[in-house]
Amino acid sequence: MERIIFHIDVNSAFLSWEAARRVKNGEDDIRLIPSAIGGDREKRTGVILAKSIPAKKFGIKTGEPVGMALRKCPELYLAKPDFRLYVKCSKAFMDICLEYTPVVEKYSIDECFLDMTGMDMLFPDPVAAAHEIKDRIYRELGFTVNVGIGPCKILAKMASDFEKPNKVHTLFRDEIPQKMWPLPVGELFSIGHSTAEHLESAGIKTIGDLARLDLKSVQALIGDKIGKQIHDYANGIDPSPVLEEPEEAKGYSISTTLEEDVVTKEAAFKILLALADSVSARMRADDKKAFCVGVTIRGNDFKNHSHQHTLSEPTDITSEIYSVSKRLFSELWDKKTPLRLLGISLTQITDEDCAQLSFFPTENKEKERRLDKAMDEIRSKFGSATVVRASNYNSNLDVGKKYKAQMENNKK
Repeated sequence: MERIIFHIDVNSAFLSWEAARRVKNGEDDIRLIPSAIGGDREKRTGVILAKSIPAKKFGIKTGEPVGMALRKCPELYLAKPDFRLYVKCSKAFMDICLEYTPVVEKYSIDECFLDMTGMDMLFPDPVAAAHEIKDRIYRELGFTVNVGIGPCKILAKMASDFEKPNKVHTLFRDEIPQKMWPLPVGELFSIGHSTAEHLESAGIKTIGDLARLDLKSVQALIGDKIGKQIHDYANGIDPSPVLEEPEEAKGYSISTTLEEDVVTKEAAFKILLALADSVSARMRADDKKAFCVGVTIRGNDFKNHSHQHTLSEPTDITSEIYSVSKRLFSELWDKKTPLRLLGISLTQITDEDCAQLSFFPTENKEKERRLDKAMDEIRSKFGSATVVRASNYNSNLDVGKKYKAQMENNKK
């Protein structure tokens, strides 16, 4: 049985999601004017994350500096990113997709693959089913998507990139010579700008040229592994499965029951740093970030008290989680009751895709991320006690030994 794969891609996702929210609130539709998401208009900093079709007519491109975009179109309307909204909209459209097949693979925050193979008893006409999904997303959520249909993931994805927006396209095997092979070689998925230039300089101008060339010649040009992959893709060969997503973790938490009561803020902060370091490393290992940080304390009266704070943007940086945890702890503790337990929880989890497209990280944040990554790698190779942060060095708290057995790691 030949597979039936859908690829669903939100049209100008960030801008569409912002526009849909505004229209729902009775405001003007920014999709109808030159508009974009990203950056700071007054400071002319940042980059364009998404653009409207009218903005595209001015030559504005995704990823270009805001200052350059404003020179092309001084009247460009700029809206600030809102990644909490994007996560909500992403989940909403994928939930609709899950009503049509249980096998849905989230490819990024604004696109997914559906394996519709064997669903012909429920949806005998794949094209009609694709139109139904597309129309439901627009009717219920207020934004448009493109749907590509093919016998494998590469052909479904290529099909969804045909004419936009709000379209359904097919790319079955007998349609490859007509629909895909005439396209410039640089439009084949996975071929970057430099690879495209290299192929074009060798006389390979179209995807069809690449498909008809013998494999050994392609591999001689750009290497065995990449050459094999793009040659297969050009011929519509892609056996990779649609991977059903495992249930997402609802959150990450860690706590420690203390051998000795903590009676000073300084001692509590050292423990919170160790906890933040550990729980954030677990979250980073799953390529996740959290919008919400929570702290729990238990006094020697065995009463628990908790407090949490929701961030404006998600984080996986230890120092940021620690900073919020210290503030929450200071708000919770009466400075009198000796403490028997401390804990940190990270909730409202989102994936790395969202964060990578986000808020133009500062230099300090990038330094912190590199530090966290380096420490994660060292600990993974040599053990959790190999590297200790300076704040906990020479303290009475030996996280690697004294509290290791007591830390209760619970993935909710």
